[in-house]
Amino acid sequence: MESVIIFSTMENLKNEEAAIKMAAYMRNQFPFLGVRPPKRKTVCKEVFREAKKSKTVDWEFLDNCWENRYREMQYLVMDYLAVMQKFLTFEDVPKIKHYVNTKQWWDTIDGLDRIIGSIGLVDDKIDGLMLAWSKDEDFWVRRLAIDHQLCRKEKTNKELLEEILVNNFGSNEFFINKAIGWSLRDYSKVNPHWVRNFVEKYQDQMNRLSIREASKYI
Repeated sequence: MESVIIFSTMENLKNEEAAIKMAAYMRNQFPFLGVRPPKRKTVCKEVFREAKKSKTVDWEFLDNCWENRYREMQYLVMDYLAVMQKFLTFEDVPKIKHYVNTKQWWDTIDGLDRIIGSIGLVDDKIDGLMLAWSKDEDFWVRRLAIDHQLCRKEKTNKELLEEILVNNFGSNEFFINKAIGWSLRDYSKVNPHWVRNFVEKYQDQMNRLSIREASKYI
């Protein structure tokens, strides 16, 4: 019921002009209501407050939101999970995996990678799982594994990063090669020497897009 109320409120904020632009930016993969992030988060403010108070993730609510046809409702799920990050555990990953496997596009994958990556900071079982995901048949799952350590800075597991990236060499998929370069570029901000050595070591196996992205700051 709560998801119905939230959606009704969001629907009342529908902006056709904004919706067209937002859908076009996502290559018209999904319909949009045209509700910008500040308004979306305001609508959900009370839901988030109650969730933090209860310290319990309402997966039924999230599943109902995820099934909604409008993209903002999937963004709402990621907002909620980010708010509840400290209450998420490794045991929640199968539920999050459902979101990884459905309604896939870079916007949700790149939001969910931070959610799962943050769990990995407190539970190293995520390391083995991400290594397995780095060889998944679904390239979106592999993209998440590649980028799940973004913004970790000095906490980055270099050995794990290298294994995951090597597992994805030889791909012709733009979203994979971009992710490889993105992960290296991000880590180069704190360890340019390691990234420079990595690119020199594997340049014959790396896609030019990956090398270009990785080398931006080095």
